Amino acid sequence: MAHLRSRRRLALAVPVVLSLTASLGFLPAAASAAPQAVSAEQATDAPALAYVVNTKADRHTIASVKRAIAAADGTVVVTYEKIGVIVVHSANPDFGKEIRKARGVQSAGATRTAPLAPAGTTDVGAADYVTAAEAARTTAASAEVPGSEPLEADQWDLRAIGADQAAKINPGSGKVTVAVIDTGVDDTHPDLAPNFSAAQSANCVGGKADTSEGAWRPYTADDYHGTHVAGEIAAARNGIGVAGVAPGVKVAGIKVSDPDNGLFYPENVVCAFVFAADHGVEITNNSYYVDPWLYNCMDDPDQRAIVDAVNRAQLYAQKKGTLHLASAGNSNHDLAADAIDDASSPNDTTPVERTIDPSECYDLPTQLPGVVTVSATGVQNLKSYYSTYGHRVVDVAAPGGDRRYQLPDTPSKDGRILSTMPNGQYAFLQGTSMASPHAAGVAALLKSKHPWASPAALQALLKAQANNPGCPESYDQDGDGTQDATCEGGNRVNGFYGFGIVDALRAVK
Repeated sequence: MAHLRSRRRLALAVPVVLSLTASLGFLPAAASAAPQAVSAEQATDAPALAYVVNTKADRHTIASVKRAIAAADGTVVVTYEKIGVIVVHSANPDFGKEIRKARGVQSAGATRTAPLAPAGTTDVGAADYVTAAEAARTTAASAEVPGSEPLEADQWDLRAIGADQAAKINPGSGKVTVAVIDTGVDDTHPDLAPNFSAAQSANCVGGKADTSEGAWRPYTADDYHGTHVAGEIAAARNGIGVAGVAPGVKVAGIKVSDPDNGLFYPENVVCAFVFAADHGVEITNNSYYVDPWLYNCMDDPDQRAIVDAVNRAQLYAQKKGTLHLASAGNSNHDLAADAIDDASSPNDTTPVERTIDPSECYDLPTQLPGVVTVSATGVQNLKSYYSTYGHRVVDVAAPGGDRRYQLPDTPSKDGRILSTMPNGQYAFLQGTSMASPHAAGVAALLKSKHPWASPAALQALLKAQANNPGCPESYDQDGDGTQDATCEGGNRVNGFYGFGIVDALRAVK
């Protein structure tokens, strides 16, 4: 599924960020956003739509709003008191209109356009699984380099950012956890089991965290996205398979993908950010956009409420010390442009073509304040052909793969990223989904070296260690005489790479 990132992140400060920051500014550092849940009987009462209702974060106001919700034929699923977000189910077609009039409600709206049934990622193309014969060939090549993992010869991405050398100096601290907010993580994989943190993992589908054993695992082997991402970050150097960028840190899985359609609904993501914050997660990786809207426009009350709710949750996590990284998207769009055509929203019913102003309509969570935006590169350190970009939008770049124009001299000759898959397997994927976890891995190495760094300081360190190749003289990838993308900016900051391509070796030095 394509994932686009809106431009001009600072533009979100009016009217959203300032008001939301103010609403969260009183939160103490040790506050808990643990939800209050309803009974199983209420939660299983199959209403037509799900909503987020956002209010002031005080008990008296929330209690008043809950009474209004009941009066409007709504059922509270979960309440996040510390951020003033209430997840509601209602079959009342006028619920949104009615609840927005209630005293104390700051914003409210439906989180989907399709009725609830009795998950959007940023990889490009199908997975290419490694066969036994291919693994044997790669293992033989890897053996020529002492200390390599069996399949590491095909991991050009590690060498591109010095992660293979960085691991010899500092593989990362087991006190640092990166949570993969995604389709679930198969913690039984031999490359992930040594570094997996079950205590910081959950299933957030429906908006309420389920921490029962294995709830964080993918539904089926086809829900492989989160497992692949997790391996890129922290696959152990244990003599098996592949290695991650930060093979010494912990990785957790927070599942947010819907079991019926795979979509990442807002209430699930709100739950994930709050859960990560309340369970001591230092870094989250977000290789998706919040469904069903590719862009959430502030002049639409439903979409505005989604922006409000997700932003409250991610700001809450930042205040508790969590840095968020997110993928830029795979449509090769310039997000510093004046307009973008969106023909994919809403993606849970029938999309309607629209032209949006990316300074008024926001991609979540990637455009939200404090979130690190990551574009993708190939083996030649050039922007991948599919990667979305934008001057002053992209923060850093990282290997995401490019099987079309940038092929490595490896045993497989595959320009994509090799990583872990469910059921102990391995496969190649490409996309900004793969770039973001590389940057998250480097951020984890930095956090390991600078344990007291705040999210803002950690982001500054991430930008400072990056290497910027500058804008290329030409970006005519297909050779037809037309530029396939235009890079704006200079050698310090530009639209293709932000502050530059992350460098794991510089991070540990």
